[in-house]
Amino acid sequence: MMHVVLVHPQIPGNTGSAGRTCLAAGARLHLVEPLGFSLDEARVRRAGLDYWPHVDLKVHDSWNALKTDLPGVDDAFFFTRHAERSFLDEPPMSSEPIFVFGSETKGLPPQLLKAHWSRRYSLPILSPHVRSLNLANTVTAVVYEGLRRQGRR
Repeated sequence: MMHVVLVHPQIPGNTGSAGRTCLAAGARLHLVEPLGFSLDEARVRRAGLDYWPHVDLKVHDSWNALKTDLPGVDDAFFFTRHAERSFLDEPPMSSEPIFVFGSETKGLPPQLLKAHWSRRYSLPILSPHVRSLNLANTVTAVVYEGLRRQGRR
C-alpha cells in the first residue's frame, strides 16, 4: 500500500482532494497535526465528495507519533520545491512507498528537510513564473507516477 503524508496541511480543500486521490489509488492518507482546519469542516467533505468517509485516514498528533505508526517513514520521498532531484528521474519503487508533503504555505519543516536531505524530491517546474505547485495536484501527480512505476494499471 502507498502512503501519503501531509505535514501540517492548512487548506481543507487540498486535504479533501488528496484524500479522494488516495482512495482512488488504494493509498492511505496520513495527516500530521497541527492542521489548519477541522476535519469536520464542510470544505474538506466537499472536496472529498461523498468519498470522504471511505478514505483510509490516520491522524497523528506529531511527527514522532507518525514515525511510531509508520516505521519506514525515514526512507520516504520528501517533496519540496527546493530539491535538486526530480521525482520523475527515479528508478522503480517498492510496493509500499511513502510520500511526504509539507503545508501549502510553508512546505516541510526545516528540521525534517535537514534530517532527510538526501531524500528530497520535486516535480519539474519549467516556467520561471511559477514558484510552486498546488499541494493536491502534486499529490495526484506523485501518486499516479508511483502507480505507473509499480506497473499498476
